[in-house]
Amino acid sequence: MEGLRSLYSLRVFEDRDPYRVLIRTILSQRTRDENTDEATARLFSEYPSMEDVAYAPVEKLEQLVRKAGFYHVKARRIREVSRIILEEYGGRVPDDIDELLKLPGVGRKTANCVLVYAFNKPAVPVDTHVHRISNRIGLVNTRTPEETERALMEVIPRKYWIELNDLMVQFGQDICRPVGPRHEECPIADECEYYKSLMDERETPDV
Repeated sequence: MEGLRSLYSLRVFEDRDPYRVLIRTILSQRTRDENTDEATARLFSEYPSMEDVAYAPVEKLEQLVRKAGFYHVKARRIREVSRIILEEYGGRVPDDIDELLKLPGVGRKTANCVLVYAFNKPAVPVDTHVHRISNRIGLVNTRTPEETERALMEVIPRKYWIELNDLMVQFGQDICRPVGPRHEECPIADECEYYKSLMDERETPDV
């Protein structure tokens, strides 16, 4: 964690507004950050409030979030979620994971992101970066994001949970990339099982 902290600063999304963080995270599913940024900005510039999104024409929402991909599904989802929060939660996004998971389209990663990025509550959001990096460096040995979440909660001290996702995502985009990781710039190469295995292979003489 100290190695990652030396390179990256923690980011703040949507001014920690719980509703906007929730919608942004739904839009971010299976798309790149820059596409999420554009779709979120376009959506809230046209429909800035929960009520606006809840009662907007779905066709208009599709146009605004198109850049996020899967826009037919996501447009309907964010409208449905907005209506549920208005009608069943009095317009307040719940800060409890069990309640968040009741919302359509909200899985554990999205719910944990809301807890961390909106409510500053300790949680471990596991996206593709966190899952891949945690297994690559040898922190865990898991097959699914759900397994990774449980394993990380056992091996990572709770005081680091809030910053873990953000630091690992930046690290995964910048240095520990899926293809062509930049080992020479990695601040935690000495701790990485994958890097150690590469070095061992280079040092093993041909027979």
